[in-house]
Amino acid sequence: MKPQLHENAAPMHYSQDILDNISTAVVALDAELQVLSVNNAGEVLLETSEARCVGHGAEKLVTQPETLMDVLEQVRDSRNSVARRSMQLFLHTGREICADLLLTPINGGDSGVDLLLEILPVDRLLKISREESIYHSQETTREMIRGLAHEIKNPLGGVRGAAQLLARELPNEELAEYTNIIIREADRLRDLVDRMLGPNQQPDRRDLNVHEVLEHVRNLIAAETDNRITVNRDYDPSLPDLRGDRSQLIQAVLNIVRNALQAAPDVDRCEITLRSRPQRQFTIGAVRHRLVCRLDIEDNGPGIPEDMLPTIFMPMVTGRAEGSGLGLTIAQSIITRHGGLLGCTSEPGRTCFTIYLPMEAHNA
Repeated sequence: MKPQLHENAAPMHYSQDILDNISTAVVALDAELQVLSVNNAGEVLLETSEARCVGHGAEKLVTQPETLMDVLEQVRDSRNSVARRSMQLFLHTGREICADLLLTPINGGDSGVDLLLEILPVDRLLKISREESIYHSQETTREMIRGLAHEIKNPLGGVRGAAQLLARELPNEELAEYTNIIIREADRLRDLVDRMLGPNQQPDRRDLNVHEVLEHVRNLIAAETDNRITVNRDYDPSLPDLRGDRSQLIQAVLNIVRNALQAAPDVDRCEITLRSRPQRQFTIGAVRHRLVCRLDIEDNGPGIPEDMLPTIFMPMVTGRAEGSGLGLTIAQSIITRHGGLLGCTSEPGRTCFTIYLPMEAHNA
């Protein structure tokens, strides 16, 4: 049975609800090629928000918009549908995507819609598969670390206890230095294993503004570097609060930012961008979420070697001789405890760590 609309209901709002729940990116334009609306999938794909697009010309959707505008003007003037395959779109975040475009002229009547632009990313399925692989890989790593910690900490406790008993039976105090060494080293190994596991407690979830978390990290890094580092902010103010552990999320973001800072050959030339975006209908593992918060931590450093990318979240993996290799492991553990996902893309001059945090618990 078809749903019955009240005679005073707004058809445009009803149509927008439908568009917001489909996975294809759709942009509605008027006869002047001004943006009237962008559905949720469009916000995700173009890495922007509808509030930033509505009322502006379509050329503001991307950088280097010449080819896109040529196609839009052709469809508007000819009133014929056009499909363009494998078009390169350059986003304002600096990312490039390859997508198929479907452009359809319509008679919008009172709605004012003159043209619909559908954007279908060619690599969408590949990206979903890659993100699911990252999620399962992180879960496997966590289970491996838990098992390793159990096998290490049990005999380690026995060694420490035996050293304490032995210290009581020593004939003179000078020999106690040897048992003290055993006890100190056993404690050091126990602490190392605990750090590999990340925070021992489950997240203390409370409503929080994720931008306050990012700002706290920005202030800490500014203080640590005496304001020598450049930190750019690109926040989406439309993001609602989410439920999370403030201190743990600060630790996760701080570890990632410090990792970028330590990799920079020159602190004075290091530039970090903190970016927030909403992302709808996003899959983490096998669960599809209606709404997630996406945080990008991007730097202009030398990049991560390609052969290291698959292992950067594993403990003790580091490209620095003095590094512990635990910062990213702890960050990944914290994000996973929040039901989220941490991923990374890197090339010389641009490395981007992306955090996805589910938001349904707050908005349900």
